[in-house]
Amino acid sequence: MAPGRGDADQAGADATAQAPTFRALAPLRVGRISVSPPVVQAPMSAITNLPMRTLTEEQGCGLTITEFLPAAGIAARHAGTLSRVTPSKRSRAFGVQIYGRDADQMQRAAAVVVDMGAALVDINMGCPGKKVTSGACGAALMRDPPLAESIVRAVVRGVDGAAEVSVKMRAGWDDKRLNAPELAERLVGAGAQMITVHGRTRDQRYAGEVDLDIIARVKARLGRDVPVLANGDITGRASLERALAHTGCDGAMIGRAALGNPWLFFDFAELYAGRARPEAPTRRARVEMYGRHLALYLEQSDPQRAIIEMRKFAPWYLESLDDGEALCRHIYRTRELAPLRALLARAAAGECFGTLQADAA
Repeated sequence: MAPGRGDADQAGADATAQAPTFRALAPLRVGRISVSPPVVQAPMSAITNLPMRTLTEEQGCGLTITEFLPAAGIAARHAGTLSRVTPSKRSRAFGVQIYGRDADQMQRAAAVVVDMGAALVDINMGCPGKKVTSGACGAALMRDPPLAESIVRAVVRGVDGAAEVSVKMRAGWDDKRLNAPELAERLVGAGAQMITVHGRTRDQRYAGEVDLDIIARVKARLGRDVPVLANGDITGRASLERALAHTGCDGAMIGRAALGNPWLFFDFAELYAGRARPEAPTRRARVEMYGRHLALYLEQSDPQRAIIEMRKFAPWYLESLDDGEALCRHIYRTRELAPLRALLARAAAGECFGTLQADAA
């Protein structure tokens, strides 16, 4: 199996892949955690829950992190929030990302998730969403380095040596405040053991190109002893090799590029092992992976909820197919599990959905 989306620079991928950049990296070490291959799944709200994390672990991802969770809800032990702190089904180390601006809440939240099995507590200083930054959380913390530092110190106290602490940040708040190198150094001094840098500012959100230079400056500032992950626009082998060669980072964090494309982690695992690029997934493989993802949801949810939750994944997995839009419409209209499974079986067998009658319960 292989990634479903290729690099924009696919034509130069073979030449780039000859460079040993990624294969030459040692397994990523974050305190007591060894991450091999040195590729981490980025935390994404309502996405990187247990089914998604299990799927990417099956495909060879080195480390998964939960969707980002509010420290206030964790510290107050709200059942809905705690239900999203789910240990890996494969008994592997996993991380929990938390966000907030109250150091005491962050400390208590860190202690709670460690008690629930987290091996890593990642602090969100990178989310650009208005809902998060309007509360002076996420990327907004980059505008307040003293508070950001106090939060790291609080989380370090909260884990009390039982887990590792990392931070995910952006290049800066805007192009006039590209303070990632200075802030990263300050946060490592406060106890952070790994830094991930998304090479865009908060103002950019996900527009424009990633600035690999700012990520390289962070890595140069922190030196060899502190692992740094590159994040942003890594969509295949060529962009992975290019990012690591340019920045000198110790690994990469993959987010949006893996949506509907868990094969990306398999491809990177194969690259790390020195093996050739796998073939692209077939129609059958795409449909069956959607079915596998659904099956993982069914292990922890009732059928109705699983069907509804999986609808948002349908375009990511299937819209690239010739009849993908029509197939997705049929999935959206299918409300019961048995008809949905029948629908997927027919799609995997090659039936065209451009003219298929809707399967509705």
